[in-house]
Amino acid sequence: MSITASTSGKDGALSCWLCARPIAGRLQWHHTVPKAKKGRETVPLHPICHRAIHANFTNAELARFGTDRARLLENERVAKFIAWVKDKPPDFHAPTR
Repeated sequence: MSITASTSGKDGALSCWLCARPIAGRLQWHHTVPKAKKGRETVPLHPICHRAIHANFTNAELARFGTDRARLLENERVAKFIAWVKDKPPDFHAPTR
């Protein structure tokens, strides 16, 4: 597992790689390149952000994007999700069906 500079705050607390909000409570580690595509590097995410990534991209797309977070944010649905979630508290959880 690895942590990039963008995932650790000034106080050493983790921030979500996708939405940049602090992580409180639940935490998931996301392989930027899927394990099925031989990825090893991981980044911390809120569970809701992790679901948003996998709902919008295939493993092949994620393998091409790698650690390029900006490429994920170019996706209209992901950008809309980030705009919606950015003001939610760090421990926000939205159950899915």
